[in-house]
Amino acid sequence: MAANVEMLFTKTDINSLSLRNRFAVAPMTRVSADKDGRATETMRRYYERFAKGGFGLLITEGLYTDQAFSQGYHHQPGISDAAQALAWKPVVVAARHHGARVFAQIMHSGALGYANRFREGTVGPSAIQPKGKPSELYYGEGEFRVPRVMSDEEIADAVEGFAGAARRAVSVAGFDGVELHGANGYLIDQFLTDYANIRTDRWGGSPQKRTEFLRAVFKAVRAQIGDAVPLGARISQGKVNDFYHKWQGREADAEIVFGSLADAGADFIHVTEFEAWQPAFEGGRDSLAALARRFAPKAAIIANGGLHDLGRAGEMLGRDADVIALGRGALANPDFPRRAEAARELAEFDSGLLTPVANIKPRELEMA
Repeated sequence: MAANVEMLFTKTDINSLSLRNRFAVAPMTRVSADKDGRATETMRRYYERFAKGGFGLLITEGLYTDQAFSQGYHHQPGISDAAQALAWKPVVVAARHHGARVFAQIMHSGALGYANRFREGTVGPSAIQPKGKPSELYYGEGEFRVPRVMSDEEIADAVEGFAGAARRAVSVAGFDGVELHGANGYLIDQFLTDYANIRTDRWGGSPQKRTEFLRAVFKAVRAQIGDAVPLGARISQGKVNDFYHKWQGREADAEIVFGSLADAGADFIHVTEFEAWQPAFEGGRDSLAALARRFAPKAAIIANGGLHDLGRAGEMLGRDADVIALGRGALANPDFPRRAEAARELAEFDSGLLTPVANIKPRELEMA
């Protein structure tokens, strides 16, 4: 086994939290919560098998943060009240029993909301209809609605929603860390994106001002969970509804986004691209993970995107990343770390696991 591949099986720390290896399960929307947004026994078993399979870190699917506009899908889990937070506790306990650590990913869908049991319509930084169409994998249908422009008061409420969700995640559910979902086109990413945020107030305009919402959320969350709990953000260029989007300012924008997180004191940055090892920009050399490393040198870098090939994952780990997050590779092989360490054959991903709806299938619970 090559030295850089062997490194995948070594311990590492994020903030003061020790991980038994460099393998993480990437957040994946599985629309399997009950109608009230509470985690279920099926979800406990689903996450537990990754812990039993040897993953050092599990990052949950996106949990909606408030009972206003944050919910995005039918059967999406939330952490907007104590009951929802308590429903996550058995998941965390089961995973930690098998040696894994668990981060809660918290999110606000913003303009990409498909279904919300609390409010009608959607909100966003600007009244721009999202590109693309809602995904049928998450019970989506029809067209995206034009969001209503968020007022300063609603922005403050959304920030407080993130903060309250993070507090419940740590103090009630017992999560080991918190990841802000700043990727894939959801609310934080909408504020970061030039065409989705055409505001001219403090929340928009220049690339630097478009990071103001992310900074505000980060500050509010940190105030609730303290300095010892790992806190970071997931960042991408592409979106679920605009897959090939690239930052217009290229490396200058990367410096602003990642530099903002560095200035805020992010413990980790989780970078996701379709193929994580590829250059972030046409004609460039560095991957997005490498740019995160350059502009936020004190943060641990988690890389996600097509890294189920061990050799490629090892190369990324040795060069650009500290942890490798697997999505499809983990779904196909819930025991990926144990298989890889024993040099056992890895199963191919079956797209049927996510169709016709991306809920947890009974056969998944029989794997590993």
